[in-house]
Amino acid sequence: MAHSDDGFSAARLFSQGVSYTYDDVIFHPGYIDFPADAVDLSTRLSRRIPLATPCVASPMDTVSEASMAVATASLGGAAVVHGNTDPATQASILRAAKSRRLPFVSATRFLCPSSVPSAADFAGHAYALVTENGDASSRLVGVAAAADHKPGVPVSEYMTPAPRTASSAFDFEQAAAFLADEGLDFAPLVSDAGEAVDLITAQDVERIRSYPKLGKPSLGPDGRFVVAAAIGTREEDKRRLELLVNEGANAIVIDSSQGNSVYQLDMIKYAKKMYPEVDLIGGNVVTIAQAQNLIGAGADGLRVGMGSGSICTTQEVCAVGRGQATAVYKVASYAKDHDVPIIADGGISNSGHIVKALTLGASTVMMGSFLAGSLEAPGVYEYKDGRRVKKYRGMGSLEAMTKGSDARYLGDTLKLKVAQGVVGAVADKGSVLRFIPYTMQAVKQGFQDLGASSLQSAHDLLRSESLRLEVRTGAAQVEGGIHGLVSYEKKAF
Repeated sequence: MAHSDDGFSAARLFSQGVSYTYDDVIFHPGYIDFPADAVDLSTRLSRRIPLATPCVASPMDTVSEASMAVATASLGGAAVVHGNTDPATQASILRAAKSRRLPFVSATRFLCPSSVPSAADFAGHAYALVTENGDASSRLVGVAAAADHKPGVPVSEYMTPAPRTASSAFDFEQAAAFLADEGLDFAPLVSDAGEAVDLITAQDVERIRSYPKLGKPSLGPDGRFVVAAAIGTREEDKRRLELLVNEGANAIVIDSSQGNSVYQLDMIKYAKKMYPEVDLIGGNVVTIAQAQNLIGAGADGLRVGMGSGSICTTQEVCAVGRGQATAVYKVASYAKDHDVPIIADGGISNSGHIVKALTLGASTVMMGSFLAGSLEAPGVYEYKDGRRVKKYRGMGSLEAMTKGSDARYLGDTLKLKVAQGVVGAVADKGSVLRFIPYTMQAVKQGFQDLGASSLQSAHDLLRSESLRLEVRTGAAQVEGGIHGLVSYEKKAF
């Protein structure tokens, strides 16, 4: 039997007028002549921004703030700081992420010397930083230990004045070595301007060392973490854009559920004219026609996906969208000819979905629910039916819209608000510093099975029609998962 008779080429499979999701399609295995650890997942976020890991955190207010940004950048990926807050607050989140090289944000409390804190004011932390004005933008004067707390007494009476400090420009290994060499249990991190940024403890070092070894971080030309930020398409977003660029945003994501609009095209043109050094990522799109317009306006990257997220109801409410596998393949087939990387946004539930998205043409995958519930996601843990969970909400939910995300759906000027998302909860996943490296190892093994040693290799195999695909029936999807057991415990690593 001829090779061409065994399975389908991607071009043939995706030209039948059927909208396929990731679960609908399956790849045929290829020829293996390299170890899984030799697979190179390096890629680009946009035209000019390289990444070592093809993971991007979604600009959602229950996913991406400073903690997620520094963690993903430490792992070689990136995060897009959400814009569902006022411009100044978003800029401060971006500043917090860009001001350090450690893979975490400790959330240590700041106090001023005259503060009379209660034990609860230490918020469960062993230490608090004491600065002249009680915030992160003033000079450090001391460190107060929760164990030394004295009720009703100003913190200046029991703080440790003028402690040994480390540079906020230290990466994790440099900071860990500083603590060890100096025999310290903790060290405040201070900027070159003398401002207190954060604090690292020996316990932090021990925790980070318990995770897989950090790989190549995502760093910009200035040596700081790569962090992107989201804006809308309204006139007032031009001021937001200015603040974010001034804080060093490496890329700007124009955040809209349907990106093919005159509002987005105008914003892309404006941003490219005012800030040509900053990459602009447009979207969201699912068709070649949409991609054509945004690339023509100057977009340096595209988000692909409409209604495919786990908490998104756009397809159900508005009857528009596309199956994510089809959308990624179709848009990538056009964008590749214009050197525009695409971000497969939504529909990622497991490592197999990441393999499929990247092989079908995406340069990176953007994840929301996959990262929500992690230690680094915003919010606090609570217990629901005996399970430890964190809130996760769609930006099209009514709850998120009250904070301003209705502009993303072009509904901010409408009197009647219609939800295109829901509010839910996701289980505690632990730290992304632990589960993302394991997930990427699974992705490497998937690429090995395909016979692809890199993202470019996978794309070449797909376009040359050497890589074959098939559509899975419902029964085949059941067979490809866990079945026939009375009970089981599923652990990915």
